Amino acid sequence: MLSAALSGFSLAAGLIIAIGSQNAHVLRMGLLRQHVGKTVLVCMLSDALLIAAGVAGMGTLVQQHPLLLDLTRWGGAAFLFWYGLRAWRAAFASESLNLGDTAPRYTARQAMLTVLAFTLLNPHVYLDTVVLLGSIGAQQPGEGKLWFAIGSTAASILWFTALGYGARLLAPLFARPLSWRLLDGLVGTVMWSLTLSLVWR
Repeated sequence: MLSAALSGFSLAAGLIIAIGSQNAHVLRMGLLRQHVGKTVLVCMLSDALLIAAGVAGMGTLVQQHPLLLDLTRWGGAAFLFWYGLRAWRAAFASESLNLGDTAPRYTARQAMLTVLAFTLLNPHVYLDTVVLLGSIGAQQPGEGKLWFAIGSTAASILWFTALGYGARLLAPLFARPLSWRLLDGLVGTVMWSLTLSLVWR
């Protein structure tokens, strides 16, 4: 059981800990200290549900119906392009370059909808959790499936908690306008790179 849990943990960690749209958004919310708990919770619960669905056999279903991924791919590409454009505009807008009262603020509803969009409109999330983790987890014998899913989910919980709440340690660095410009530029680049990877397949 421990072997299955460690296998799930290490594989999930390798997939999750990478520069991507979801991670970039969680980092930004952590730096702004806006709805961090809600943002982190949505990421963790989404991963847990998708991993569980994959291990339960949904990964096979998705592979047999590629139209589901195609619909998500084009919707995700449109969303990521829009968010990338927003990030580039923010990089040149002085009003968004600080952590004080003039920083743009999300309502709780906006924060939840945005992180859900990053999670559910990104086909890579389904490929990583439902298809890849799910297919490997489904091959575990007996209770190994459960422990593989637990290990994978634990990696997600630890990572998003560290990213969201650890971002505040970088606050002094991002009190400088140049740092915010660089972050927004990086986010915009990541979003548009992901958009191209979804469109040109």
